[in-house]
Amino acid sequence: MAKRATREAYGKALLELGREHEDIIVLDADLSGSTKTAVFGGEFPERFFNVGIAEGNLMGIAAGVATTGKVAFASTFAIFASARACEQIRNSICYPNLNVKIAATHAGITVGADGGSHQAIEDIAIMSAMPNMTVVVPGDGVSTEALIKQAYEYDGPVYIRLGRAKVEDVYKESEFFSIGQANKVKDGTDATIIVSGYSLNDAILAAKTLELEGLKVRVLDMSTIKPLDIGSVLKAAEETGAIVTVEEHNVIGGLGSMVASFLAEHLPTPIQMVGIRDVFGQSGEAEELIKEYNLTSKDIVEAVKEVIERK
Repeated sequence: MAKRATREAYGKALLELGREHEDIIVLDADLSGSTKTAVFGGEFPERFFNVGIAEGNLMGIAAGVATTGKVAFASTFAIFASARACEQIRNSICYPNLNVKIAATHAGITVGADGGSHQAIEDIAIMSAMPNMTVVVPGDGVSTEALIKQAYEYDGPVYIRLGRAKVEDVYKESEFFSIGQANKVKDGTDATIIVSGYSLNDAILAAKTLELEGLKVRVLDMSTIKPLDIGSVLKAAEETGAIVTVEEHNVIGGLGSMVASFLAEHLPTPIQMVGIRDVFGQSGEAEELIKEYNLTSKDIVEAVKEVIERK
């Protein structure tokens, strides 16, 4: 399987969309080389705008573009999109429910050496709390391409969380993805791992490791955090009786919180959250940080065993 960053897949999908649809306008905040929007800008300079280091302005202009009937893709790092431009996203994009797609790259601690100031660990929580916002977190390049293209067709604001670090493609080109639906990567009856984003490969590895120990564990790729695929979550809880959520995000306000909140109201189920435990990141290589913050496949294996004991 190919290994690439989801931001790279975004650049590829954006270029393909640009060749097919003339109504796409792409905007960036002086980071087009890193966000990979430069690929689009190189071929379609008349539809590409670099607004400079002014993220609030980036979102305001994207909102204005959307009012003309165009589909605006606005890109910057996740920390700048979710935090620095939060008010503009809320009041200029979500409140009027405009057709703006925010493709935020360099999310999570796998940004690496840039350190805690650049490692967005709260962006899913911020974006999920905004009415009208859809939140998408693809786990590999293939699903990224598919979901970016679906985001174009999707009417309304979409926040797409993308990474810097390379991940191995899990899916084949022919497989289908849909915003709002989880993808069952592996079936099982003893427990379910619900995962989003960068940790997808580690979740699959954990399930395979557990299978060698006689435990059959389901893996759900929850590439859409909001709206949550509550049907798949409910079915997993009913059929396996134990849930582990895995995310490269604060456990407060992220995937784990969304799943736990739903199950607490509809079907109380033993749940264990693997994620960042309400602390900031630090400088280091991506793999070092995944180990430091207990997000490895071994950590997932331990969490599954613990939650099964509570069934």
